[in-house]
Amino acid sequence: KGKGLRKQIRGKVEFKNVWFAYNRDEWVLKDISFVVNPGETLAVVGPTGAGKTSLISLIFQFYRHNKGRILIDDIDIEEYDLGYLRSQMALVLQDVFIFSGPVEKNVKLYNEKISEEKVEKAIKYVYAREFIQKLDEGLKSELGERGTTLSVGERQLLSFARAIAFDPKILVLDEATANVDSHTEYLIQKALKKVLQNRTSIVIAHRLSTIKDADNIIVIYDGIIKESGKHEELIKKRGLYYHLYTLQFAKDIESV
Repeated sequence: KGKGLRKQIRGKVEFKNVWFAYNRDEWVLKDISFVVNPGETLAVVGPTGAGKTSLISLIFQFYRHNKGRILIDDIDIEEYDLGYLRSQMALVLQDVFIFSGPVEKNVKLYNEKISEEKVEKAIKYVYAREFIQKLDEGLKSELGERGTTLSVGERQLLSFARAIAFDPKILVLDEATANVDSHTEYLIQKALKKVLQNRTSIVIAHRLSTIKDADNIIVIYDGIIKESGKHEELIKKRGLYYHLYTLQFAKDIESV
């Protein structure tokens, strides 16, 4: 779509009674409604296959929803120039896309509007400088296809640097679940807090720290929002969230 609205967005995201199916009448998302105000973080939790990834696809309009409305800044998403809208959004997936080329180009993705200084600031901001400085040529160091020379945690930090360099109004993040060493995990948690600050963020959340810090949590099960609220409220309900939480974070349960 090249003919729609081209305007700077503030970052409000709203789903109004959204239904979606890949195949006719096999609903993957059913009557989904929520609002994320500019600068807020929404954590999306639920078991595998609940519909969380489909939700992400609809925000970026990789697929069109079948029923209901998706609004960005109170304007129907279908009224926007899709390319222009996506230029104000960023998507960070679990499997970080890295191509063979220098670190710097992997952060700026060949966007010449992003200066080397901005790349350096982004890398420092998300605590990625430590490992990049250890590479032979720092920012100019060549990375192999898929970033095989980097650890899982380092690839995550690089993806955060990319998000900061692009400075999107809306950030959609699917948190990686892979185990990393405790030092890198500490850096990732610190970096993530900074990345989510002052921008609308929708996170498929797996980390307890991310979930606890979210302004709102929605629990999706079988394509339906079963529960929503803040962490403490949902724990007190002793419903699905509590059940998922005790399964996933049994070792942390004493700290609640």
